[in-house]
Amino acid sequence: MRENEDHERALRAAGLRVTQPRLAVLDAVHQHPHATTEALIGAARTRRENLSHQAVYDVLRVLTDSGLVRRIQPQGTVARYEARVGDNHHHRVCRTCGEIADVDCSTGAAPCLTPHLDGEGFLVDEAEVTYWGLCRSCAESSDAPTS
Repeated sequence: MRENEDHERALRAAGLRVTQPRLAVLDAVHQHPHATTEALIGAARTRRENLSHQAVYDVLRVLTDSGLVRRIQPQGTVARYEARVGDNHHHRVCRTCGEIADVDCSTGAAPCLTPHLDGEGFLVDEAEVTYWGLCRSCAESSDAPTS
């Protein structure tokens, strides 16, 4: 019940009406980080059976636009959603199984990377880094060389 209250509070703080579809989708994103839209539809329907595909797509758009949810789409994959927002973290993606995991910003303060822009006047406010490789399980089960 506490999570539900937290989600209600977050929706209100973002200036959004609290609705059952929004609560169901927001809960699904929190419970299943880096999930696809299809996976989130299934998860949200455990809370709200009659939730349509379109309703989930609409709610994800609203939650993303309001900053409550982050949409990521590593190259060659479908969009994924996560509730970890506002900290400019990065991701690692396994090339074999597709597992996605968070990687904390490890170099200084956000945006983590300061590009050399030769005084072009471009102000960086976010950097997106994706680390590609093999997760431990895939690396141990393959003939991949270790570094």
